[in-house]
Amino acid sequence: MYSETLLDHFRNARRVGALDPPAVTVEVENPVCGDIMTVSALFEDGVIRDVKFRVRGCTASIAAGAALAEILVGRTGPGVGLISADDVERALDGLPNESKHAARLAADAVKALAKRLH
Repeated sequence: MYSETLLDHFRNARRVGALDPPAVTVEVENPVCGDIMTVSALFEDGVIRDVKFRVRGCTASIAAGAALAEILVGRTGPGVGLISADDVERALDGLPNESKHAARLAADAVKALAKRLH
């Protein structure tokens, strides 16, 4: 059902936790399934130097948060808003239809983070 890449992100989630200010922290929720994702990003000189995430939700949402955290590191402020649900899904080597909400949740976190940067 899930790719080995997705299962690795779930089982061995890296970058779990939260960052203290001056990191920017956002929280988004999927009102349909109730999954919640929190993402903290630390910017230095316009570049994301560190990212942490937390997810209360399903396997796919946890994996999507872990993949997103890795995607974000090294991005510049303007590059953050360019990350899409498709990018997260590709980073997980695909998602079954019933789990695509996880990539959308990660994309919502990206949008919220991009808004806070401007």
